Amino acid sequence: MSADHAAARREETVPADDEALIRELIERWVRAVDAGDLAGTLTDHADDIVMFDVPPPAEGVRGFDAYRAAWPAFLDWQAREARFELTSLEVTAGRDVAFAHALLRCGTPGELARDPRNRLRLTFGLRRRDGRWVVAHEHHSFPSSSVRHLSCPHDPQTGAARTDLRP
Repeated sequence: MSADHAAARREETVPADDEALIRELIERWVRAVDAGDLAGTLTDHADDIVMFDVPPPAEGVRGFDAYRAAWPAFLDWQAREARFELTSLEVTAGRDVAFAHALLRCGTPGELARDPRNRLRLTFGLRRRDGRWVVAHEHHSFPSSSVRHLSCPHDPQTGAARTDLRP
């Protein structure tokens, strides 16, 4: 299939603004996380969300209630001057499903100063539900060599929330 044919086919099947709508959804989510806004962090997520996160459990969290329960410790840590800043975002949308991947600066000022090139990697899987886009899957990761340098708000051995961290 030629590039021109592929572009024409895409225009026939995907509303032109879906990628822009998804980009705004993700940018709004990043702003909510950075602001420590739990309600905003939860907006636009599917009831059966699956999230694979940096801290355990390895099998991820499944379902909206588990997703909600995973955020308070991180948002508490975030509120202590940590940053959650989008540096790049790529979105690909189909008629009913889409995916996106992003890089973010995530860490305390000291961590970001020690390793300014380190990035949190995010992948999103979205689906259209009742005419709007919702996040059905999130995957958060750091390059394996950087994890030991971050004051992650969870104990990496037990997965328990850590409340003793200071920026």
